[in-house]
Amino acid sequence: MKKEKKARRTKIVATLGPATDDPNVLKRLFEAGVDVVRLNFSHGEAQDHIARAQAVRSLSKKTGRHVGILADLQGPKIRIARFSAGHIMLAKGDHFRIDINLDESIGDQLQVGCSYADLAVDLSVGDQLMLDDGRIVLEAKKIADGKIDCTVVVGGKLSDNKGINVQGGGLSASALTDKDKLGIITAANIEADFVAVSFPRGADDMNLARKLVIDAGSKALLVAKIERAEVIDQLEQIIDASDIVMVARGDLGVEIGDANLPAAQKRIIRVARSRNTAVITATQMMESMIENSIPTRAEVFDVANAVSDGTDAVMLSAETSVGKYPVETVKAMGRICSETERQPSNQLSDHQVGGQFETIDEAIALSAMYVANHTDVRAIAAFTDSGSTPLRMSRVSSGVPIFAILNDAAICRRVTIFRGVTPVLIALQQRGSPDVFKDAIDEFKRLKIVDVHDLVIFTAGELTGIHGGTNSMKIIQVE
Repeated sequence: MKKEKKARRTKIVATLGPATDDPNVLKRLFEAGVDVVRLNFSHGEAQDHIARAQAVRSLSKKTGRHVGILADLQGPKIRIARFSAGHIMLAKGDHFRIDINLDESIGDQLQVGCSYADLAVDLSVGDQLMLDDGRIVLEAKKIADGKIDCTVVVGGKLSDNKGINVQGGGLSASALTDKDKLGIITAANIEADFVAVSFPRGADDMNLARKLVIDAGSKALLVAKIERAEVIDQLEQIIDASDIVMVARGDLGVEIGDANLPAAQKRIIRVARSRNTAVITATQMMESMIENSIPTRAEVFDVANAVSDGTDAVMLSAETSVGKYPVETVKAMGRICSETERQPSNQLSDHQVGGQFETIDEAIALSAMYVANHTDVRAIAAFTDSGSTPLRMSRVSSGVPIFAILNDAAICRRVTIFRGVTPVLIALQQRGSPDVFKDAIDEFKRLKIVDVHDLVIFTAGELTGIHGGTNSMKIIQVE
């Protein structure tokens, strides 16, 4: 029996949009290896997201591939209003006003309205406003009666509805808008596997989001998008209140400054992994492939660095949603991830070395990874009800594939985001019986994962349906 090529460990999240609505393009994205699709609730209507989710579910059923769906809420994106001429040109030293009371469509060379009523309250004289992802920089000189009089520090073309950030953060806008609350209901209706919260200010925002998600009847895992400067100082708390975190480098880079972004990305990934939380790295990873069929060398290094840092997933946005080469982009990203993972330094780990295991299932999970990294084991198979054991395993860098054996398709889709974890759906009988191991090995043979004489590590729990119930490990040689 020929063994299949070792699978890519880092997962790929691809945003759906007009460029992927052709059923053939979506099919080719599946074939290219996309693991999770993202529905961007900042654009389109609920029906657009419902139709795309249905297409993904239908194709998953046809292909047998478990592909997760991430519903990404818009959040309180703060924007200027519109100009009567569509845009203006600002020069360094110009005086320019943002007026929250101004009509939303009559902006001109001297002033423009704003969608966020509390902007003048949140700002102080001397604050720097970053517009259009930092391409335009204004300094607040006077604030009164909802009017912010500014001096242009960095000029250029400013057009309608561009976003506003404040250098260093500090805007008090709630993370969950009325639109987001409706979006959560839509996410529940399409049975989204993940819900991403934009611009959370801290753990309280994530706790509220979790309550709203549960109240809507959803079991989706929560993703905290790290994109406010102030969140960096409370990273542990927001990670612990979330299931997954996203390094949302666009707005985060604007608020903390580009020079500080690489260190922040590495820290977020490191802290998330240490706290057994999955992490996604996002924004402009393959930006040039919106228009070009190959990535730049800088983009190749960017993706490779995120993989080496230990990110669970890398995300594509406009590259696949509106780009000219969505399939080629996923393939290119997959090649970069796979080659980077083959480097010996990316298969070594000191996770929890010298630390204390807090639970039995953590001890079993990490013991399995230690054995796998020090013996000639072909695969690790974790019988799991919740996905928590393979998640803990995936915190350890290794070249050995981890298979989450589940009897619930919804949980299969949730583990698609975990680095190095592949879900396998098997109808499980009595957990402790010898037949369940035989059934798993037979399925692995069918999938060409193992061959005769290969060693497989199994972890399982004697009590099914109990979160954290994994309490045994055994090594079986394939007959």
